[in-house]
Amino acid sequence: MPPKKPSKPRTTGKTADKNKGKNKGKVGILSSEIVYKGPIFGVRRDQVLEPTGVRTMREVITHPGSVVVMPVLSDGRIILIRQYRHATRQFLWELVAGRMDPGENIKQAAARELIEETGYRAKKLRVFLDLFPTPGFLEERMYILIAEGLTLGKAEPEEDEKIEAKAYKRSELEKMIKNGTLRDAKTIAGLLYYFRFSA
Repeated sequence: MPPKKPSKPRTTGKTADKNKGKNKGKVGILSSEIVYKGPIFGVRRDQVLEPTGVRTMREVITHPGSVVVMPVLSDGRIILIRQYRHATRQFLWELVAGRMDPGENIKQAAARELIEETGYRAKKLRVFLDLFPTPGFLEERMYILIAEGLTLGKAEPEEDEKIEAKAYKRSELEKMIKNGTLRDAKTIAGLLYYFRFSA
């Protein structure tokens, strides 16, 4: 009598589910294509493997990163700037901010933006908040810094910038946030975090 052939192991539903999700938790970029590259930002199309194991296409705005500066005067007042923002079609009050130039570190970029937009020089710059403002499609990483030990000098705005600077008390800023005068997200986030955890 010939020997019986060994039976094939049965695949249970549990094992099948396990095999089906074997890529879960793994994340990776399978391919990339530069769709647009401009002087300020670019657009990249990635084929990605999501943590769920699903392959999908994501379009991402590339960005070198930015700094936001909160200049705090010796009496505790905070300087905001007012400038026209074309994307919103209106003037906005906001903290000093700008993108990081190639080769700059965070504090160098912050010192440059502070001088350009307000004329102030700071003896001390310290990062107190590190965030991603729009993580759904934007790579930008934003660093918010406190600038202290300020000395007033001459502002050096860029050619297309027309900027007004003004110092505000905490109570005034809180009122501006509450009544909707302040509408810039990074400014609201920076001020509220500072008032709650750093001031």
